Amino acid sequence: MTIKKLQDIDIIDGGEGTEIRQIFHPHNTLNGIRYSLSHSELKPGKKSKLHKIKSSEVYYILQGEGSLQIDDEVFKVSKDQAIYIAPHSKQSIENTGKDNLRFLCIVDPAWKHEDETVLE
Repeated sequence: MTIKKLQDIDIIDGGEGTEIRQIFHPHNTLNGIRYSLSHSELKPGKKSKLHKIKSSEVYYILQGEGSLQIDDEVFKVSKDQAIYIAPHSKQSIENTGKDNLRFLCIVDPAWKHEDETVLE
């Protein structure tokens, strides 16, 4: 069994105002998992870069509100919503609220740098 505390995980700078903590990933978990689970925090007024990845993703919104672009559609997102994003979908998320937007991201199979393409 592996137990982790969010505050003990190093922050990865997403480069556009996003702070990412990789909670579970095959490289840091001994249980042989194939997915990755990360916690992201996006400051008010900030937006992630438009990108796509080869894996499927699920976002679970923990706090705040924002807009999520998936391909040519934009969806309002807020606390307690779960959103499925199909593989190869163009996507970005923007914090449209006054508080930090916090969300979990499950990627299956696990996120790999070489599987992601930044489109802007």
